[in-house]
Amino acid sequence: MSELHFIGIAEASELIRTKALSPVEYAQALIARIERHDGALNAFLRFTPEIALADARRAEAEIVAGGWRGPLHGIAYGLKDIIDYAGLPTTAHSAILKDNVVSADAFVTQQLRAAGGVFMGKLSTHEFAIGGPCFDLPWPPARNPWNRDHFCGGSSSGSGAATAAGFVPVALGTDTGGSVRNPASMCGVVGMKPTYGCVSRRGVFPLAYSLDHVGPLTRTVHDNALVLDLIAGHDARDPGSNAHGAPQCAAQLGRGVAGLRIGVIRHFYNEDMKADPEMGAGIEQAIALLGDLGADVREVKTAPLQQYLACNRTLLVTEAYAIHDKWLRERPQDYGGLTLERFFPGALVSGVEYVNAARMRARMADAFHQLFTEVDVIVTASAHDPACRIDDPAAVEYTYGRQARAPFNLTGSPALAIPVGFSAAGLPLGMQIVGKPHDEAVVYRVGAAYEAAAGFTDRHPSLSA
Repeated sequence: MSELHFIGIAEASELIRTKALSPVEYAQALIARIERHDGALNAFLRFTPEIALADARRAEAEIVAGGWRGPLHGIAYGLKDIIDYAGLPTTAHSAILKDNVVSADAFVTQQLRAAGGVFMGKLSTHEFAIGGPCFDLPWPPARNPWNRDHFCGGSSSGSGAATAAGFVPVALGTDTGGSVRNPASMCGVVGMKPTYGCVSRRGVFPLAYSLDHVGPLTRTVHDNALVLDLIAGHDARDPGSNAHGAPQCAAQLGRGVAGLRIGVIRHFYNEDMKADPEMGAGIEQAIALLGDLGADVREVKTAPLQQYLACNRTLLVTEAYAIHDKWLRERPQDYGGLTLERFFPGALVSGVEYVNAARMRARMADAFHQLFTEVDVIVTASAHDPACRIDDPAAVEYTYGRQARAPFNLTGSPALAIPVGFSAAGLPLGMQIVGKPHDEAVVYRVGAAYEAAAGFTDRHPSLSA
């Protein structure tokens, strides 16, 4: 109880339910920590302590009156600033939308508010979720809590930094080519990109309609499953939403991995794009531990990583350019320089190339899904390198493309990034666990078993005074 900022959702929820912890006390502790440390990390674009305290007082009054809404009652959360919260600006970290006050909540915001969540604020992103850690925008980029001189990943950069730093136990991000899983890997937290359509994107500023996902970042697998169970579900107002139903993941944790068939795509990080030695060693140690826990570990192969990355990039930049076409023609000076570099290739993709990429995507997705006739889940790399320095543009550009996350935006598969240790420099290492569509529960089951055996969730960054 002396470190309220690092207790997880499951623990805090039980303390709040039993009246051992006041939601107001909890919110005040997090507010104090944010006020003390976020000036060095820039995780928040808009910090809202007044809303947080009002939410916390409401949650406490309901508990006193004998009401409890569930595991998010009285729990603090943050939103990547492309996710709408009624009455506040959704800026997408861009001068173009700096005055864009929205009138309605996003679907996921509605879910969190209805669950009794305590809203702490809007979190940093890369400009329109595509740019990078830019220094020519109205707000500075977020920094890595493990070493503020290093990149915290993106584009859900503030979501990863805020969760790792103990500012909030959960933050929502978005993932179009890996943007939940990248900051999770860089910041040593857990990030889920669920099945395409599992979580509504209504009220979320789009990057690429056919690739966008919304997902949670937390410090533990259990907490992540609790949040996904809450925010998942069909939304008739999102044309990409599926009617498969909420996944009910948390109830299946604790079953272990004995007897599960775990496939390993080693060629993604050993052949197609060789990972940093420390990252590769961390992944292999994690795989060995899963085998020790009773899993049947076997190697599997799919299309080369570069083929997936090229296909994802073609679709992403084309759809993104279409969304921004008017502003790019009329207000190019209001974008950051790196954002423009990311958008302009989309103007050069022909209709033939886009259609061929979409057809290739369907073929690769079908072939990938066939792997699950042989295995229950698949393990591979997330990032190929630990976090680089944030002030080294060449290093950021080099490491940003060295990843194995984009394949699973193409396939629509659930993919979970989890920590697997630390580099010699004290920076987090991570890997991915991937499942078949709508099988988040088994992905979380494997992640929870590994997490419990490895014990890395007890280690947190030490922020300077």
